Order: sequence, then C-alpha cells, then structure tokens
Amino acid sequence: MQDYTPPLDDISFLLDRVLDLPALLETERFAELDPEVVHEAIEAAGTFIAEVIAPTNAIGDEMGTQLQPDGTMVTPDGFKEAYAKLVEAGWGALTFDPAYGGGGFPETVGIVLQEFMVSSNMAFSMAPLLTQGSIHAINSVADELVTETYLAKLVSGEWTGTMNLTEPEAGSDVGALRTKAVPNDDGSWAITGSKIYISWGDHDMAENVIHLVLARTPDAPPGTKGISCFVVPKIMVNDDGSLGEPNDLKVVSVEHKMGINASPTCTMSFGDEGGATGWLLGNEFDGMRVMFVMMNMARLSVGVQGLGLAERTLQGALSYANERVQGKVVGTPKEDRTSPIVGHPDVRRMLLDMRSLTEAMRGICLMNAVAMDRAGSLADEDARQAAEDLNELLIPITKAWCTDMGVEVTSLAIQVYGGMGFVEETGVSQFFRDARIAPIYEGTNGIQAMDLVGRKLPMRSGGVVTDTIADIRATAAALSADDELAGIGARLAEATDALDEATQWIFGHAGEIRDVLAGATPYLRMWGLVVGGWVLGKSALAAAEWAADDGPADFCAEKVRTARWFADQHLSTVVGLTARATSGASLMDEASL
Repeated sequence: MQDYTPPLDDISFLLDRVLDLPALLETERFAELDPEVVHEAIEAAGTFIAEVIAPTNAIGDEMGTQLQPDGTMVTPDGFKEAYAKLVEAGWGALTFDPAYGGGGFPETVGIVLQEFMVSSNMAFSMAPLLTQGSIHAINSVADELVTETYLAKLVSGEWTGTMNLTEPEAGSDVGALRTKAVPNDDGSWAITGSKIYISWGDHDMAENVIHLVLARTPDAPPGTKGISCFVVPKIMVNDDGSLGEPNDLKVVSVEHKMGINASPTCTMSFGDEGGATGWLLGNEFDGMRVMFVMMNMARLSVGVQGLGLAERTLQGALSYANERVQGKVVGTPKEDRTSPIVGHPDVRRMLLDMRSLTEAMRGICLMNAVAMDRAGSLADEDARQAAEDLNELLIPITKAWCTDMGVEVTSLAIQVYGGMGFVEETGVSQFFRDARIAPIYEGTNGIQAMDLVGRKLPMRSGGVVTDTIADIRATAAALSADDELAGIGARLAEATDALDEATQWIFGHAGEIRDVLAGATPYLRMWGLVVGGWVLGKSALAAAEWAADDGPADFCAEKVRTARWFADQHLSTVVGLTARATSGASLMDEASL
C-alpha cells in the first residue's frame, strides 16, 4: 500500500467555501483563532500523523496487542514511541478547554484530525478517540474533585480513557447490566462485575487508564433508570496527583478479531479482591445521560472511521489503477496492446463511486461537526437551537451511513486491485477487515435507524426534519437555476421528494411502530444519500462560484463532476428505496424464519 497523503485541498475547500468555517471562527468562543491559524494547524497535524502514525499500521495488524502471562499488555512495535510523540506534540489536546491544557480549537478541527488518524491507523486512533469521550463525559457532569484529578492528564493524553458499558447479557440492551456499585465510607464506591468488548481496556502506551463504568447501586430501579456511571482508575491517584497502588481490576482476556488487531478489545473484571474503587460521575442514576454524552461524540467519530478508511483505500486504488497494466482498453489504438486498468470503463466506474461516496461522507461528517460547534458557540439562541437540531438529526445518519459506505468503498478497493486485493501482502484487505466493525459498535446501524425514526423525527413535533428538507430543497433550487448544475438539482429534488414521501408515511404510521421499524434501515439509507447529495450539491455551487472568481479551474471542474456522478449514480437510487422504507412489517412477520 502506498504512503498516505492527507487530503488538505479537499478539506480546506469544504471548510472555507461550503461549510463556512470562517463564520464559526468569528464567534466569541473562537475569537482568538483565524482561518490561517486553523489551516496551518491542520496541515502540520496531517504531516505529523502521516509520518509518525501511518507507518505503524501494517505492523499493528500483523502483531496485534498481546496479553502476557503476568497480566501486562504489550502493544505492537512502534506504538509506544508513536503515542509518546503524539502526546508530546499535543495534537490530541487541540480541541479541549485551555484551562486543562487544551488548545481551544473547534471540534470540527478535531474531526479532521480524526480522519487523518483513522486513515493512518484505525486501531491506534481508537485510544485517543475513547479518551475524548471520557473527557467530554467528565467535563459535563463531574464534581470538582473528579475534574481536577483526571481531566488535565486525559487532555494531555498522558492517561487514556475507556467506556465500560457492555456485559455478556447486556449489549445493546444496556438496561440489563449487572455490575454493582456499593458505597464506601469515604465517598467512593466499590465496583464488582465483568465487562466485555472494552476497546483499549489496558495497554502499555500510557501510565494510567481511566475507566468509565456503568453499574447499579443498591436498590436501583430496574432497566436503564437504575444505571449510574463511575470513574474507576487502573492505578489509584494520590491526593498530590501522583500514582499510587493498582486498583482491584484486571484484563481477563483479549478478543481475537477480524480486524483492528492492534486495538486491545478486553474482557475486564472488576472487584475480584473485594471491589474496585470508583467515584460517582454526576448524580446517582445519571448513567444514561452520561453515556449519551460519550455516545454522541463516539457516533460522530465512528462515522469518521468509515470516511478515513474510504479515503485511504481510494488513494491506494487510484494509484494502483494508474500503474497496473492489464488488457486492451476499448477505444484505444490497435497498437496499444495493454493499458493501465484505469482506462477500463468498469474500473473507472468503481473509482468514481469510491471518490463520490468518500467526498459525500466527508461532507456529512464535517457538516455534522460544524453544527455541533455552532450549537455551542453562536450568540443567537434560535440559531444555536437550529444548529443543535441539525446536529441531533445528523448523528445517526453520520454514524450509520458513513460506516456502511466505509465497508462498501473498502470492498470496492479490493475489487479494483483484483486478485492482488485478496492477497494480504498488498495491504488493502486490512482496511476492509478494519471497516467491518464500524457498523456494529457504538450502537449497531439498525439501532441508529431506530433512533432516527423513534427519537429524531419527532423532534419539535416533526419541525426539525421538515426544516431540513426545506433547506435541501433550497439547495436543489439554486442548482436548478444554473444551467451547468441543473441536472444535479433535478436529481436532488427528485430524491428529496421521495424522502419526504417516506417521511410523511412514517408520521402517518406513528402508532404502528413495528411497521415503521421494519423500514427504518432503508429509510436511514435514503437520508444518507440525500444529505450526501445535499452537501455535494453545495460543493458544486461553491466550486462554480470559485471558478468564476478565478479559482483553480481543474479542481473546481472535478468537484462539479463528482457531484454530477453522485447525483446520477446514487441519488437516482433514492426513489427505489421508498417502497422498502414504507412496506410495513406484515410480510416480514408472516415469513417463516
């Protein structure tokens, strides 16, 4: 696999000309930043990640992280050194509160850096990603003692964080968990129980691991209402901030997985010697609220995993297709006996699908991130709420559609490579194997579809989705008013009409939840395609405007072509999904399975 190159031009174009990052930087929250500083940071971080993190990818897949007989965890060669350089450079702290050593940059910039990290080494990237979720959770509800004890070290990356949610009988059904928390006399709690599938549950890259653990307190009500969240350090922290004795927790085993082999996915045991010491995060029974603080950021970040892997394999497939000579291309001179495979129509089709899907994913992820930043920084209350509404609506779409497309694009990359793609030595198969977990964890994509129809569509009595569809129609109208872009506008309008039809059907069947859930996944697919077409339509408009103002002609023309390809090849499929989204559950329930 060729070296990774961060797609800086594409990202700068999206941020500055499509999603209006400069306006975000004019808010009081980011007043000390300007676009030049932000882009310099993005470029420097991209160079660092490509040079330091990307070289660890293949060896990480080959070696994996190993649990030793003495209970210690050993990461692959080069991981400790790369992580130490990451901490020293401070890139993981870029978006956090300066009061705890952060850089105060927008979350949008953090999402860009996450794309670079995933493209370079997805398994490695998960350690800082999970730490990020821990920071947001602690910062949102923790008391002063917990905040002062843990935040600065987590922000710097000297310590890493985890989410301990899943148990053998409590996966997606979090309310069934059995881990217990009993109060101690000193205000701490004794935690006992087991957790499974804990990513980066232990390792040798950081001196401490801070676990956020969901558990039940005595006499807690059943289900999700009885869940609380606790901060449980691997190593106890003394009053002066130094590290003390090991806590009563350990790794029982590490999963052998299809992909992300370097990420230690642990089975954790708490309290084998009487109880792991933990501290309540927020109030008792706040566990689900805390979990969703972690999960919302995690779901956006997992969507970025689909994007990052798609970008990496797109780069590889383009390079390979231009170098690999095989067969005579139809339409070439007779004397050209063989040609690079990039000339074959079916290979070009796959590459253009990969490019347009990847750029749509990037647009959705960054649109989501900008909405999140706007919700936390705009001065006008109505504008702030509108941004939060869009953020909430996009979260399940970003997570599910982008991870589904990540699997599709990495699979297409293997197809472009042909037989060489099925051979491990070329490296492309790793990205497909790594991608396959993303539609599963942080809430399966089926759960994202249930969230979309069950929680997001009813927001503001349907007003959020209605307003968003109106905004998409406005973009379609702007495209249709331009002769060069009218075809994109027509496709976007047609797809939006189909999405609106399916949405109205769901509203009309709100009392028949099984019928609605039967079509929730194809309905979410409709949203992903339409929002992808929306952001690429905006990209085409921005490119046409820039070209008319002496922007780079080739770059702008390529953006328009990519939007046209997506419109013709992908938006055109939305109408056909309407029947799947609105067919109800009767035939499904009648089937013998």
